[in-house]
Amino acid sequence: MTDADFPVIRLLPKAKPQAIRRGYPWIYANELVMDRRSRGIPAGTVVRLEDAERGVLGLVGFNADSKIAGRMLDPDPEAVIGRDWLVAKLARALALRTRLFDRPYYRLVHAEADGLPGVIIDRFGDVAVIQPNAAWAEVLLADLASALAEVTGVTTILKNAGGRGRALEGLDDADAVLLGEAPAAPLPVEMNGATYMADLTGGQKTGLFYDQRPNHAFAARLAEGQQVLDVFSHVGGFALAALAQGAQAALAVDGSAAALDLARDGAARMGAQGRFATRQGDAFDVLTAMGQEEARFGLVVCDPPAFAPSKPALEAGLRAYERVARLSAGLVEEGGYLVLCSCSHAADLSSFTGACLRGIGRAGRRAQLLHTGFAGPDHPLLPQLAESGYLKALVFRL
Repeated sequence: MTDADFPVIRLLPKAKPQAIRRGYPWIYANELVMDRRSRGIPAGTVVRLEDAERGVLGLVGFNADSKIAGRMLDPDPEAVIGRDWLVAKLARALALRTRLFDRPYYRLVHAEADGLPGVIIDRFGDVAVIQPNAAWAEVLLADLASALAEVTGVTTILKNAGGRGRALEGLDDADAVLLGEAPAAPLPVEMNGATYMADLTGGQKTGLFYDQRPNHAFAARLAEGQQVLDVFSHVGGFALAALAQGAQAALAVDGSAAALDLARDGAARMGAQGRFATRQGDAFDVLTAMGQEEARFGLVVCDPPAFAPSKPALEAGLRAYERVARLSAGLVEEGGYLVLCSCSHAADLSSFTGACLRGIGRAGRRAQLLHTGFAGPDHPLLPQLAESGYLKALVFRL
């Protein structure tokens, strides 16, 4: 495609192109001239973005029906956005992960930070799961899968269409097998000495949360000889890591019976089933009940879903984080440890820390902050996009 073949979208005079030139990857619909011609461009089309003076800013994946109407793909207007371009992006992402990890279990592509906006790819050995959460990636999905197989050698590629971003882009929620055959059973994944069972077809997101790997490892260092409580445990994230590092016992709490079944399977594969128990139920109800039971643990971890997934939800989300901190702090032994996590990009570190400290204070406890953790290096942060640094983990001694 030549430069002249690209449809053109243009910034409004009030819009400031400087941030885009410095690497900000999103162009909002209210920053663009959205006339009938622009609105007629099919979702997912690669377009040329110009400033109000017709200076070229680069090539963008466009979706007139999304609040984020443009996602910067390449500042070079001569780039050819196709299979070869995808191969180069994936090879660059793979080179980083190969340097960081000795086994092929990681997040291979972390969206904007890896130059593929809206695209998540998690790798589980010979299986990869793609979340194409932007219209441009959906249009190029066949090329993306083909490039992924070439670069990594994976033999199975699954499409997970459950991402919240797909609905915002007007995309379907139909999962698909893009290459090979879907695994007939959950796959074992070893991290930090623990074994996790990843359900790639029926589980949450892509089947396993790799982002907490370094925070699992830090918390597990505090777990030796301890009674451990892991709330919002999913498939046993913190609990199984704690058992691998010598915890006396671990109790996993989650609302999903299926997730707890996977956690029990992981514990059994580790030979730790005798030290592992589960409790299904609403986390707030279970925390409240445990407080009434006067249960106490040497290490308590709460890793809830995103209570503040967007700015309108921020106030309610911070109240929820404060409540989690208050209920969980009361369950920690004197001198014990409390780990509180947030995956809400709308709640920045300062706001989240404040909510946690208010909750701990309301529980009548005092805290030392020992460690602040973030997502692992297979989830790189794009400095220009604060939203890419979504995960926070605070480790307190009470």
